[in-house]
Amino acid sequence: MKYFFYGLAILVLLNLPAQGKLRLRHLTVEQREKPLGLDTQIPRFGWQIDTREKGVEQKAWQIQVFSSIEKVKENSPDVWDSKQVRSYQQSFIPYAGIPLESARSYFWRVRIWDGKGMVSAWSVPAKFVTGILNQKEWEASNWIAYDTLASTLKVMPGVHMNGDHLGKKGLERAIIPYFRKPFVVSKMPKEAYLFVSGLGQYEARLNGEKIGDDFLAPGWTNYEQRCLYNTYDVTDQLQVGENVLGALVGTGFMYINRERYRKMVRAEAFPMLRARLLLRYRDGSEEWINTDGSWKTSPSPIIFSSIYGGEDYDARLEQQGWDAHPFVDDAWKRVRVLSGPQGKLHAQRDYPLKVMDVFDVVEKRQIKANQLLVDFGQNASGIIRLNVKGHAGDRVKIIPAEVLDDQGLPYQQASGSPYFFEYNLKGGAKEIWQPRFTYYGFRYALISCEGISPSAVEVQLLHTRNSMPTAGSFSCSNPLFNKINSLIKWGIQSNLASVATDCPHREKLGWLEQTHLIGASLKYNFDVYNLYNKIIDDMMEAQLTNGLVPDIVPEYVPFEGGFRDSPEWGSASIIIPWYLYQWYGDQAVLKKAYPMMKRYLTYLQHKADGHILSHGLGDWFDLGPKDPGVSQLTPIALTATATYFYDADLMAKIATALDKPEEASAYRALADDIKQAFNHQFYQKESGTYATGSQTAYAMPLYMGLVPDMDRKRVAANLIDSIKKNKHALTAGDVGYRYLLRALEGAGASQLIYEMNNRDDVPGYGYQLKHGATALTESWPALKYVSNNHMMLGHLMEWLYSGLGGIRQAPDDFGFRILHLEPEIVQGLDWVRAEYASINGPIALQWKKRKGKLLVRVIIPANTKATLYLPMSKESEVALRKRFDDHEQVQFVDYADGKAQLSVNSGEYTFTCF
Repeated sequence: MKYFFYGLAILVLLNLPAQGKLRLRHLTVEQREKPLGLDTQIPRFGWQIDTREKGVEQKAWQIQVFSSIEKVKENSPDVWDSKQVRSYQQSFIPYAGIPLESARSYFWRVRIWDGKGMVSAWSVPAKFVTGILNQKEWEASNWIAYDTLASTLKVMPGVHMNGDHLGKKGLERAIIPYFRKPFVVSKMPKEAYLFVSGLGQYEARLNGEKIGDDFLAPGWTNYEQRCLYNTYDVTDQLQVGENVLGALVGTGFMYINRERYRKMVRAEAFPMLRARLLLRYRDGSEEWINTDGSWKTSPSPIIFSSIYGGEDYDARLEQQGWDAHPFVDDAWKRVRVLSGPQGKLHAQRDYPLKVMDVFDVVEKRQIKANQLLVDFGQNASGIIRLNVKGHAGDRVKIIPAEVLDDQGLPYQQASGSPYFFEYNLKGGAKEIWQPRFTYYGFRYALISCEGISPSAVEVQLLHTRNSMPTAGSFSCSNPLFNKINSLIKWGIQSNLASVATDCPHREKLGWLEQTHLIGASLKYNFDVYNLYNKIIDDMMEAQLTNGLVPDIVPEYVPFEGGFRDSPEWGSASIIIPWYLYQWYGDQAVLKKAYPMMKRYLTYLQHKADGHILSHGLGDWFDLGPKDPGVSQLTPIALTATATYFYDADLMAKIATALDKPEEASAYRALADDIKQAFNHQFYQKESGTYATGSQTAYAMPLYMGLVPDMDRKRVAANLIDSIKKNKHALTAGDVGYRYLLRALEGAGASQLIYEMNNRDDVPGYGYQLKHGATALTESWPALKYVSNNHMMLGHLMEWLYSGLGGIRQAPDDFGFRILHLEPEIVQGLDWVRAEYASINGPIALQWKKRKGKLLVRVIIPANTKATLYLPMSKESEVALRKRFDDHEQVQFVDYADGKAQLSVNSGEYTFTCF
């Protein structure tokens, strides 16, 4: 039915009561609230405007920074007072006060003036803490270790797969050490901060308690170029008198041996620690506790740990109270002091991994007398929490798995085998344990016991991921689409670590193509600003001298062929900085990445033959007659060259944004040359078809602007016809499906997108759900022999928000200040709700069909504007124009293609269309 397009449209504005005052919320520094450990002298401030008044625009702002909360109370901004600055800007405003000091807490507040000259109240003061601002300050501490890895046993870079040809290299188990340092506190400090890095990953302890709730800290990087440290406020964990600072350090990606499953063998170093603890007293005096030769170390009860193979723990080896006072450490040895990796220490700005959800067992099945299979009901990244009581020497082995084999047992062939957790009991009271330095993707777990009954074992699945805030929500009247949304979201969040991993088990590597292809899906769901900034840093550090940006970063292991050099992957080095600039409006991202972008595009120029690129993986995992892998339906040269054109086109825009007109002109000329060569090679003008006529072959030229303007409608029609002739089944893969959805949405074919995905009889999202998937799978048909928790095919989520939810940016907008709100009112849905927490504030759009009417409710953040498109007949347009010609907040702009175009100021509105 299309009743909502043809009736008279009457628009009703909800006049909500004004709050009378502007309030400022979500105060951020470097896009984080109350950040700890910023290692920049010029942090940047941001805020959101909280008001229910309509048409609010910020005309000026004032920021004040204080050295203490007492100075705030005294109204004495002793660090910086910007005074009134006339500007609409409300994010990434650079600090311009006196030089900041390391390891200091600062307080700040902001107020604004609106378009009527009214000033807001001061915001509630927010806090930020600086990190170690000068690299030389780290010289007071050392890298320390239990043992050192002989240079003859190093494997650098990593070797792909088993490494059985390496002789003695990678055979030894690394000692997972305890470190401890007793110290005396004579008086309680006013504040105390710990700055710490442990490589591969660490867990810090103070007076018998864990510091913070991070998991697998710090984030993984190329340690020869950059090492990350974390900052913790430990004031409340200290006590007058004896204190003990301690840590356990695991291998992470520093050392991956050959004992169990490994994607690679890598031996850079054994676990090491570096830390500085600051005690600052009320009289202004300071005391530092640094890692040095006075620390002591001992093996921990973690007898095996591998990021790829699992973790074993022998509770009989525990040393009770090792991280507290009193404890006799006479049997411990002095640490070894190391030079450590070459990479400088930088504060981790991205959010840490944490335990974000807990799943209890939903089903149990006895396998043998000593074996129990449990089902947690959800395939997710994470670890096991074990709760058990037994005798010393009893053992519990847990094998996690995403799927089960034909005998109903864990199937790890596609996710990395063997991987398991093993726990040896100390006996006595109930024991609770969870791994510290590894994780896996799983739904099931096989529990095998020795000396104890499986009935005495309780387990939970602890879902671990990057703790970045959620940013969006979507729901609709079709249960299948709600399930698809959840399916994709689990594939995404299971792969949010300190890199955007491809899968949480077999690889855990940062494959780059997904960062831009489903980047918008990620952005609608999570605040990815800091993660994506780190990915840009990783790409800059991974770039080779010839300009190549490899397919994975950090590049712990070099792959070969298209698995190291595929333009659709490496082009993330250009596309991601641009997208990040679009989404958040931070031009500094472009400035930082511009040298890398230039070098990569030059690399592609040297690889091209007559402006045609012919290497790479192409439309990876498209749906063809063979097993999925390298592109089957679309020429590799088409996807590679289309991406090459997109790079050049973006570089012209980036150079323009950075005020480099000559370079912009050169890149525009390059893009034009590539476009001409591309169409000469792949376009059959007579028929309006591209190459093989696959979905990807049509979609990429349409989306990227390669199709001649006069032919766009015909090519789009051919694409739509080809899908209909294929009975609405999808065939595009990892690369092409994102562009297929973009091209169809741009052609006004959202109804077709809906019909293609509102089914479960052919491979696709519904098919995966029908076959038991609870997280997005690597292949459209949910094949058991590939990963069953992957995010690379999650492109539809972008359309759920931008298409059905209608939340988009204006074409030339940066930072979501000018919105394009155009919900697709498809047949088959009765209602849709979509919300997105943009950098400026929450955006919401809801629509509902009710009793022959269409209700559309929108929320537009303060200091932004929107162009809203509503479906209606030509007759309705006359009434609409009369109603809103002189309206203060809503103005009629145009009418075309059955939709009215309205200019709407910030606020909350409901429109009722008859």
